[in-house]
Amino acid sequence: MKKRNMFRFLRQSAGFSLIEILIALTLLGIAGTFVAGQIFSQLTEGQIKAASIQMKSFKSILQDYRRKCGLYPLTDQGLDALINKPSGGKECKSYPAEGFMDAEEIPRDPWDEEYFYESDGRDFNIWSLGPDRVEGGEGTDADIYLNKKK
Repeated sequence: MKKRNMFRFLRQSAGFSLIEILIALTLLGIAGTFVAGQIFSQLTEGQIKAASIQMKSFKSILQDYRRKCGLYPLTDQGLDALINKPSGGKECKSYPAEGFMDAEEIPRDPWDEEYFYESDGRDFNIWSLGPDRVEGGEGTDADIYLNKKK
């Protein structure tokens, strides 16, 4: 008889109640939200670093442009002057036939937007509007500048 009572007890207590399952799912949902938030934050920080690295690459190419042409491309010539010889402004007699960048178009920022470029020929600045794609912002939504904003 004792064996029979033991099997009945095991059958009655096997499995989880609906309340236990709902509590477990709620806890998993809360933990998942926290983990997803951390992953998204890391992704945004990585994109910001990628934009900074790309702008530093532009800086190096622009310095090469200045060494060969005597000045940086003007604002209206833009970064496109690194790929295609500018037709307006001061002529660059040493402009290489293949351009300064081996690309068909200027790379875009990690948010698939164009970089902004401003130059008077003696100095330049490059910036991206950042993750929010809107001018200004704070924290991770702040604009990303190669040189400090003037």
